[in-house]
Amino acid sequence: MREATCCFTGHRPPKLPWGYQEQDLRCQKLKEWLKEGIRSACRDGYRRFLCGMAQGCDTYFCEAVQQIRDTEFPKIILEAALPFESQARRWPPEDQRRYYKNLESCDIVTLLQTLYSPDCMARRNRYMIDQSSRLICV
Repeated sequence: MREATCCFTGHRPPKLPWGYQEQDLRCQKLKEWLKEGIRSACRDGYRRFLCGMAQGCDTYFCEAVQQIRDTEFPKIILEAALPFESQARRWPPEDQRRYYKNLESCDIVTLLQTLYSPDCMARRNRYMIDQSSRLICV
């Protein structure tokens, strides 16, 4: 399955030039670029897409895969790779609602460990890389 799996990595909002302002034209262009990268992967035979479910670019990626799955490539699989169970617990309420809505739309949810540890994000990233043969990154 590795040869048909694509994962994603990207920045959180504080590291993006537009921050949390998703209506910014640069953010809109990035979202379109992500969709084209996903479509390209689908045309190349990728069918499983892994997302770490973080705020920012991970969220954009997750939502782009959902949209493409729902409208163009219905056989692709979206997998959430969660570093720990309460990943979104300290996020603002609006971000939590978005996170759980996106999580519900995932075909597979892989929980890598129950509790937070200092290395849990690295373990999540290693899982995604080990499972994939393509990486889309921002």
